[in-house]
Formats: sequence, C-alpha cells, structure tokens
Amino acid sequence: MKRDDPNLLEIEPEALRAAEFMQAKELLAAMVGRRVVSARLEDTRIAIATDDGTTYFFYGFMGEEKAPQDGDPQPG
Repeated sequence: MKRDDPNLLEIEPEALRAAEFMQAKELLAAMVGRRVVSARLEDTRIAIATDDGTTYFFYGFMGEEKAPQDGDPQPG
C-alpha cells in the first residue's frame, strides 16, 4: 500500500478524538471502586495499575473538558 494511494481511507481527526474519548470513558467506568496504585506516562500511552492487579492503558486522547461557567463565551 502506497501512502499517496487515493483509495486510502481518510480519517476525520475529530471522529478519532471522539472515539478515543469514548473508549477512555469506558475504561474509567470499569475502574470505579478500584484504587490506583501506580500511573506511568510512557512514550505512546498512559498506564494505570489498580489494586486488583489490572493495568489499564490509555492511548491518544489527551485533554480536558470543563463545564461552562457563567460569562464564558458560548460555543459555535
């Protein structure tokens, strides 16, 4: 497969971010009730180990979302 092949699938960056965000939310939901015993920032991922011996890996999604405050500009 050549990089300049016009038949390659184009990926929308925002769709990829949204998919990574949803996956991160699912992993975090699975961690409810567990205690984090270590967290490592690696070259391509974040690894979080919990007290039950499970290690969760987070790839790609980095950022934060804050609830709008009074006086903040409205999106769009």
